[in-house]
Amino acid sequence: MFIVPLKLTENKSIASEFMDVHNEWIKQGFEDGVFLLSGSLHPDLGGSVIAHNTSISDLQKRVNTDLFVAENIVSTEILDVDTKKVDDRLSFLVS
Repeated sequence: MFIVPLKLTENKSIASEFMDVHNEWIKQGFEDGVFLLSGSLHPDLGGSVIAHNTSISDLQKRVNTDLFVAENIVSTEILDVDTKKVDDRLSFLVS
């Protein structure tokens, strides 16, 4: 499982110009079965996604296609979580 924080940068003022394309990028991640969750980081820090069913290299390629990343609206990193214990409803996430 991967956690991908998308932290707003000094370029956050141009985010609205790319919001529709960014939302399409998120939608595609869900349609491809890679994203499990997306949401905002509060207070007004950016967003994040939780991903699975992909490799770290493929996820990095996917993240790089987000125009928020390409336009330096957000900075990001990929946190690789080696899941050991989860609620039964999330058992598919255990490594």
